[in-house]
Amino acid sequence: MSDLSELYQEVILDHYKSPRNFREMTDCTHCAEGTNPMCGDRITVFVHIDDDKIVDDVSFQGSGCAISKASASLLTTAVKGKSLSEVEHLFHEVHRMLTGETSCPPSESLGKLRVLEGVCEFPVRVKCATLAWHALQAALKNREEPISTE
Repeated sequence: MSDLSELYQEVILDHYKSPRNFREMTDCTHCAEGTNPMCGDRITVFVHIDDDKIVDDVSFQGSGCAISKASASLLTTAVKGKSLSEVEHLFHEVHRMLTGETSCPPSESLGKLRVLEGVCEFPVRVKCATLAWHALQAALKNREEPISTE
C-alpha cells in the first residue's frame, strides 16, 4: 500500500472515529434525512443559511459505516462558509470524483475531500460516500421526505 493510500485511510478513520460537526442543530434553516438501505446508513444533515446565502453552519447526525460517516464529517468542514453556488459546484465535483465519471484527476480545489478519491474503485461503497452529499442537496432543495441511495 502506498504512503498516500495509508494517509487517506488514516484521515477517513479519524473522521469516522471523531466526526466533525456531529450534532443536531436546533436552529437550522434546512435539513434532510438520507438512508442507504443496502448498508444501513442513516444520516441527517442540518444547514443554517445566512441572509447572504452563505452556509454559516452545518452539522449531521446519524449512524453508518466508516465511509458514510467520514464523508459526512468531511462534507461539513468543506461547505461551511461557502455560498450556495459554491456548494452546488462542490457537490458536482465530489460526485464526479466518487463515481469515477471523469478521466481527469480530481481538482485540487477539493482539498481534503480528495481522501475519498479511492471510493470509486469500490462501486458498492459509492452510495455510502455520496449519502450525506445527496442529503445536503435534498436539504437545500427543501425536500421533506427522506432521500435514499437506492
